[in-house]
Amino acid sequence: MSAETPFQPFVPATETRPEFSVRAILLGCLFGVLFGAVTVYVGLRAGLTVAASIPISVLSISVLRALGRASILENNIVQTTGNAGQSIAAGVIFTLPALIFLGFDLEYARIFILALLGGWLGVLFMIPLRRQLIVEEHGNLTYPEGTACADVLIAGERGGSFASRVFFGLGLGALYTLFQNENLLGAWPGTPNYEPKWLPGAAIRAEATPEYLGVGYIIGPRVAGVLFAGGVFSWLVLMPAIHFFGAHLPTAIYPGTVPISQMGPSDLWRTYIRPMGAGAVAASGLITLLKTVPTIVGALAAGLKTLGKNAPMSSAQRTERDLPMSVVLGGSVVLVLLMFLFLTFKPVPGAQVGWLANLAASLLVVIFGFLFVTVSSRIVGLIGSSANPISGMTIATLMATAAIFLVKGWTAPAFGALAITIGGTVCIAAANAGDTSQDLKTGFLIGATPWKQQIAVMVGVMVSVFAIGITLNAMNQGLETFTPMKQPIPYNLNAPIDGVQVQQAHFKRAHFLLTKPDHTTQFIDGSGYVLLNALGSTQLADGKYLLNPQTGQIEIQWSQGIGSEKAAAPQGRLMATVINGILSRKLPWGLVLLGVFLVIAVELLGVRSLSFAVGAYLSIGTTLAIFCGGIVRWMVDRAVAKAGGDASETESEVSPGSLYASGLIAAGGIMGLLGVALKLYDAATGHEIRLWFAPDSGIYQLLYRQPLSIVMFALLAFSLYYFARKPLNDK
Repeated sequence: MSAETPFQPFVPATETRPEFSVRAILLGCLFGVLFGAVTVYVGLRAGLTVAASIPISVLSISVLRALGRASILENNIVQTTGNAGQSIAAGVIFTLPALIFLGFDLEYARIFILALLGGWLGVLFMIPLRRQLIVEEHGNLTYPEGTACADVLIAGERGGSFASRVFFGLGLGALYTLFQNENLLGAWPGTPNYEPKWLPGAAIRAEATPEYLGVGYIIGPRVAGVLFAGGVFSWLVLMPAIHFFGAHLPTAIYPGTVPISQMGPSDLWRTYIRPMGAGAVAASGLITLLKTVPTIVGALAAGLKTLGKNAPMSSAQRTERDLPMSVVLGGSVVLVLLMFLFLTFKPVPGAQVGWLANLAASLLVVIFGFLFVTVSSRIVGLIGSSANPISGMTIATLMATAAIFLVKGWTAPAFGALAITIGGTVCIAAANAGDTSQDLKTGFLIGATPWKQQIAVMVGVMVSVFAIGITLNAMNQGLETFTPMKQPIPYNLNAPIDGVQVQQAHFKRAHFLLTKPDHTTQFIDGSGYVLLNALGSTQLADGKYLLNPQTGQIEIQWSQGIGSEKAAAPQGRLMATVINGILSRKLPWGLVLLGVFLVIAVELLGVRSLSFAVGAYLSIGTTLAIFCGGIVRWMVDRAVAKAGGDASETESEVSPGSLYASGLIAAGGIMGLLGVALKLYDAATGHEIRLWFAPDSGIYQLLYRQPLSIVMFALLAFSLYYFARKPLNDK
């Protein structure tokens, strides 16, 4: 951009239109809560997230148009406010679930405070960089998602409408999920499953949900194919090999606690594949980070050179006004002080450390936070938010933090919780800074007022964190299972096993739902049990167990929702693996290193290993369903090419297929959370809600056929193909 031809935004700087209105903020907050919750639900299950700014913009144009003519600047405030929920949720789910894997509880207050502090730090640290990144380098940094969002808003201002396609996806996806979800009507199996007798240890299954179908379509056939390739390797190669070589052994093989001959596919995945997958994801994250080191160094150097060059609030140009540096510096100091006070007076239960460690943690948040906010804000301008190496930056933060703790001798489990607190806050800040940069680019293109957008993001952060914490805890509890041990294990409280600790002498749950091997359920009084927490034990797999003091045996395993096949949380497992590997060094290193060298082999083949590693960690039920969405995208691309159309149209974030897929994702997340809420009601009241297709009803027995599930999922996939081919101007 030369000085002779300055860029002219859609709304001139001299023109004032309605922008920071009450209805825009309220609608943006509503979308922030909605898409924040959906991102938590989908991200924990699929291991990845998709951008929300385009669907929010499309819905905002439609809603505000119905309420009375709105300006483009109001619609921009809506998407800016609402998009904060998605970015904060992504940072939260990639890191904070590691507390569960480290053996600690996931408290709502902790999620809320860390997400709020991290989100606001991301905004404040990015503000001094805005003028250089967004304005001065307008021609160099494209910010693809921000530019696409501006195109949508401008088209909407000129009378265009895309909302019908999103609403079709929402409606059909919600109807499908109502019948498919096992916590709702459950009219057919939610996860068709086939375990071939001719390949013991293997399983082919697919969680036939609309959100996975939509995710697969948006990420495209190549990424979806690489994800599925990882699943095929784990579930159809490695697990059968483990069964083949280990089934004849009479004793368990570490980290397993029962012989392999007694394990089904899910047991093999849980015991042997997850550690290998965590090693693979960690190695691929580091490789990705190393590849982007030149870009990171360049981004940091450029950012520091131009720090603080923004125009003051008194600037004559409306489109150049940022929040003043006094707010940025003062706010940052206050947030860091709040972090120190929070860590000091409300530590992780069972993870108390001294004030010196808390002060060090607060300072590390500032150092790493500013470093990676600067990097994230610039990198997303080059390669987009979807390719932003957030996990790699977080791994670097955790490794550096854990190394410092190791040198200081701070290796107790409590310091692992403190390390993930630092990494989580930095990850949330970097994720929000990247998306804030995209939003400010959108505002620059359409002529928005920067300081109003910056306040809108902070409002969006403050509101959405309420829903994010609730959703995270709801999924952890709503998807949990209590199952009898295959063989009760004698346990003497007076002679504890290494790595096993008493967490609650009297289990605090008044009652819980026990799922028996025949899938029937029974409510059990929990007060008579002792809660044990196993971490790094050679006799018990990591997790929580219930001991019956009367029999002196561990009788029940409590599998929390996060970390299960239904919500695998691969990034959270990765972060816990990094911390355990450095501080406690209690890892099944053989499996972890197997994952590391698997990733190296994949990289040597010229394939981007991160998608393969995540696919190897996730259940094949997740990756196969996502792959189906990728196949639909491939079919649409081929059909468009044969018709002589431009294949790039299907790759656009505002293509009819992408909009319909966004509706499917939102519908699957919303209805899935409704099912989780019903499960929570069951657990809280002790009364199961019997819906139409209860397992013992005649109609359920009539319809409970796996082919029906496959047919219905195929029909949903056909609807995606149909609406992806149907032009947007066809109402």
